[in-house]
Amino acid sequence: MNNSVTNTARLLGAGLRALLVLTLVTGVIYPLVITGIAQGLFPGKANGSQIKAEGKVVGSSLIGQSYNLPLKKGQETPEPDLKWFQGRPANGLGTNSVNTQYKLLLSGATNLSADNKELVKQVEAAKAAVVEDNSVPGYEVSPSQVPADAVTSSASGLDPDISPQYADLQAHRVAEKNGLPVAEVHKLVDEHTKGRALGFMGEPRVNVLELNIALKKLVAKS
Repeated sequence: MNNSVTNTARLLGAGLRALLVLTLVTGVIYPLVITGIAQGLFPGKANGSQIKAEGKVVGSSLIGQSYNLPLKKGQETPEPDLKWFQGRPANGLGTNSVNTQYKLLLSGATNLSADNKELVKQVEAAKAAVVEDNSVPGYEVSPSQVPADAVTSSASGLDPDISPQYADLQAHRVAEKNGLPVAEVHKLVDEHTKGRALGFMGEPRVNVLELNIALKKLVAKS
């Protein structure tokens, strides 16, 4: 009996020591080491790929933002603020039904097939809006000019980038709304166009938030 109790106590003691050691190694030392390495080698990515403007964090280079006008009385859907470059549609975003105390931004795709009537209707409406919004005196946008990313949401619904084609299509409208030469706005787009990763992966892209920050600076100088 005494030997049994003693063995049980030893096993419990060994198990407790193992638990404490593993907790220390995997729960304290390992996270601190990985965090230290990340902060030392990739501080920007480790801290959320933050974008700053005027000394303040205004967003992340990984998450798209909306550039809309304030809601008017009785209005449910905000109108885009056309002085800014606009990002991709976010039709895939879901609604928060878990915590209704806060309005959460959810990520998600539409999961609609290419021939789905609802999706076709969304794309046609988005294309008509792009044509109307970006047609200004002296520059008429045709439906054939509208790129796919201007009328479809990404898989996450939070894509921060647009194609250079979509950015250039918006240049005349942005220039007209801000009283800028079109050539300067096109130059701004070119300066913020990033090429394919490693020269062959992905597509050229423009980060909308970074582009709009640069636009704000250009307007302030003019």
